[in-house]
Amino acid sequence: GTGMFAMTFTEYVLQLFVDSSAYDKIVTHSRIRARKEGPNVCALQQVEGTKKKYFSTCRNWYKKSICGKKAEVLYECCPGYMKLDGMKGCPAVAPIENVYDTLGLVKAETTQRYSDMSKLRQEIESTGTFTVFAPSNEAWDELNPVTALEDNVNIELFNALHYHTVNHRLMTKDMKNGMTVTSMYNDQAIFINHYPNGVVTVNCARIIHGNQIATNGVVHVIDRVIRSVTGTIKDYLEIELSLNAVFIAGVMDKLGQPGQFTMFAPTNEAFDKLTPGFMETLVTYHLLNSVQCAEAIMAGSVYETEEGSTIEIGCDGDSLTVNGIKMVLKKDIVTSNGVIHLIDQVLIPDSAKEVRELVGKSQSTFGDLVSEMGLTSSLSSDTQYTLLAPLNAVFTDEVMADDEYLRIILQNHMLKLKISLSMLFNGQLLETLSGQLLRVFIYRTAVCIESACMVRGSKEGMNGALHVMTSLIKPADKTAFELLDADGNFKIFLSLMETAGLEDLLKQNGSYTIFAPTDEAFEALGLVYFWGFFLFPPKENNSIRVNSVEIPKSDLMATNGVVHVVKNVLYPADLPVGRQDLLLVLQKLIKYIEIKFVSGFTYAEIPLTFISRLPETETVIIEEKQPSIKTVTTVIEGKPSIKQVTRVIKPAGSKVVAEVDQSTKTVTRVIGRQPSMSKVTRIIGGKLKNMCIWKMYSSVVLWVQNNQGSMKSNKLITCDLMCFNAGGEGRTSRRRTETSRLL
Repeated sequence: GTGMFAMTFTEYVLQLFVDSSAYDKIVTHSRIRARKEGPNVCALQQVEGTKKKYFSTCRNWYKKSICGKKAEVLYECCPGYMKLDGMKGCPAVAPIENVYDTLGLVKAETTQRYSDMSKLRQEIESTGTFTVFAPSNEAWDELNPVTALEDNVNIELFNALHYHTVNHRLMTKDMKNGMTVTSMYNDQAIFINHYPNGVVTVNCARIIHGNQIATNGVVHVIDRVIRSVTGTIKDYLEIELSLNAVFIAGVMDKLGQPGQFTMFAPTNEAFDKLTPGFMETLVTYHLLNSVQCAEAIMAGSVYETEEGSTIEIGCDGDSLTVNGIKMVLKKDIVTSNGVIHLIDQVLIPDSAKEVRELVGKSQSTFGDLVSEMGLTSSLSSDTQYTLLAPLNAVFTDEVMADDEYLRIILQNHMLKLKISLSMLFNGQLLETLSGQLLRVFIYRTAVCIESACMVRGSKEGMNGALHVMTSLIKPADKTAFELLDADGNFKIFLSLMETAGLEDLLKQNGSYTIFAPTDEAFEALGLVYFWGFFLFPPKENNSIRVNSVEIPKSDLMATNGVVHVVKNVLYPADLPVGRQDLLLVLQKLIKYIEIKFVSGFTYAEIPLTFISRLPETETVIIEEKQPSIKTVTTVIEGKPSIKQVTRVIKPAGSKVVAEVDQSTKTVTRVIGRQPSMSKVTRIIGGKLKNMCIWKMYSSVVLWVQNNQGSMKSNKLITCDLMCFNAGGEGRTSRRRTETSRLL
C-alpha cells in the first residue's frame, strides 16, 4: 500500500485509467466516491430488498437508484485489499495464494468446497495458469437441483467446475465485448460481453468481484452458475419452443449463423392474440444485432432493431422491461450466437401502426380532444397525414373554454401528407388539413413550427408521422407593424422607425427579429439613442436577454418575423470616435452611452439594402446667400442615380437657372418649401472618408470628414449612427433642442 501514497491521488487515478477497461474505470470511480472512507475503499450500491451490489457509476450515484429501485450505498474494500484492525480503510494488500486458497479469500467458499470434493483442487493448486469464474455462495444456493451435482461429484460436478475454468490468466481488461474463450470442459466455449457501463458478463453471468490475483492465475466471482452452450438461437426456437413457424420463417437462416444477437421471442400464446396475417412484418422488430444480457441493463437504453426502428430495454427491480412494459417471462437463455429473452407479448413497431396509435401518454389530451371534436374522420388509415401533438400541460382552462376556438387550434396541429423530421428545412411552409400555412424554423438546437418547438419523441407510422410540440401552434395573421401599432404601447418606437426611414421594414415580407422597446422604456431616457433593433432570422427562446436587458414578453409571431418586447432601449457597450473635439461634443449630447477616443477611427456607410420600398423623390440641400436660411427642394426631373450639386444663381418663383459643368447645362424645375430655421454649414473639402448623421425632428446636420481633415456638406445619406431627441406622447408632439447650437 505504501507505493500508492508515493504519488499524488490524481497521478494514481490517471495511472489506473491508462490502458484500462470499462470495468476498471467503474472500479476507479467507486474508489473516488469512497476516498473519504480511507485508502482502497470502494463505494458500492445495493438494490433495496435484494443482495445485488454494483460498483457505483456516475449516473446511478446521483440517481441513488438502480433499475428504478432505491439503492443503498455500501463501503467495502476494493478488489485486492483488506482491512487491518484499528486502521481506517483497507490499507493492507490481500495475500497472494494459489487459486484454490484465493477462492476462500474472496468468500467463494461453496466453489472452494466443491473443488475439494471433485478433485479439481489438485489441478488449481498445481503449477500452471488458470482463470476461475467462481459462482458466489448465493449463486449455488439458487441452483435447482444442486443435489444432482453433489451426488455425482466425479463427473457432473467436476465437469461443471471445469466449464467455469480457463487454462490461462484472463483479466477484465483482456475481456473484449463479444469474445469467446475456451473452457477446460471439452473445449466448450464461454461467451464474454464487456459493456460500456462497466458490466462484464460470462454467459450472461455478471462478474461481481473481479481480478483477484493468485500465484497461478486469477479468480473472478460471478453471480450465477453457468452452463455449457451448444445450440444456436434457431436450434432453441425450433426444439425448445416450437415457436410460431410464420413468425420465425423470415429470419431462421440468419438465426442459425454465427453472430451476436438478442432475440425477444414471444410465446405462442402471445401470437394467438394477434390478427392473422399481421406477423410477417414483425419478426425483425424482435431481433437486435448485439448481445444484451439482463445483468448489463441497469437503466433504460435504446437499441436499433433488425427492422430499423428502435426498442427500449429497461429494468424494474429484477424484471426486464421492453418499451416500458414488464413482459419478460424468462431471461438470459444463452446460445452460441446470442441470447434469448422469452416474452408474453408480441412487439409491434411504430411502422406497423396508424399515426393516431403513436400518440403517447404525454400527449393524450390532444388525442382525446381530436376524437371528441369529431376530427378523426380526416385521419383514416388510407390517408397520409402528420400530427403535431402538443404536451398535455398546454391545454389550459382558457384554451378549453371555447369549443370553436379549440377546434381551430386542433386543426392547426394536423398536416396534410407525411412530414418526417428529416424532411423539414428552414423557411418551409406546411399546409394543415384546413388549408392554413405554417412556417418552419430550424435552429442550432431546436426545430420549431411558428413559435412552438419540437421535443424528442418524433415517430413514423405506416401512414404518416407524429411530432411532439412544447406549446400550441398559433399561425401569425399580422405584420410586425400591425402587431405593434395595434398594441398601442410602441408609439415612440414606431415614430422613430418612421423618422429613420425604416417603417417599411416592419411592413414588408421577410423573416426578422425585432426587439421593440415600449413607450415606458423611451420615457425613462432624457435623450433617446436609437441603434439596430433588428437581427436575422427570427429566434425562439423561453428566456431571452439582449445586452443584459430582460425580455418580459417574447415570441409575438408576425407574418414577417417575430417581436420581442424589451424593457430598456438597446445601445452598444461603447462608441469609438476618431477625433477629440467630436468626442467632447458627443459626450455632452449622449448620457447613456460610453464613448471612447480611438486614434484614426473612421466610419463607412453600410446601405440598408434589405429594405424594399417604392421609389421616392430625392431631397437635396441648396445653399442660400443668407447663411441662416435653409431651403429644402424636391427634384421632379432627373434620374435618382445621378447626383449633381446645383448652385442657385437667382430665385425666380418656381423656376431657377442652375450653373453646372461647362460641358453640361441642366435646367432643373424645383418646387420650393417654406424654409426651416436650421443652420447648415457648407464646407468645401476633398475625398469623402467617413460620416455621422445626427437627425433631429426639426433640423438635419450632415457631418463629413475628408482625408485633409476639412468638412463638407455634400448630400443627405442615411447611415447607421443616428441620435434622436425624445418626443412627448404620440407622434406629433415635438420640442426644440440645443443640438444645432452645440454642433
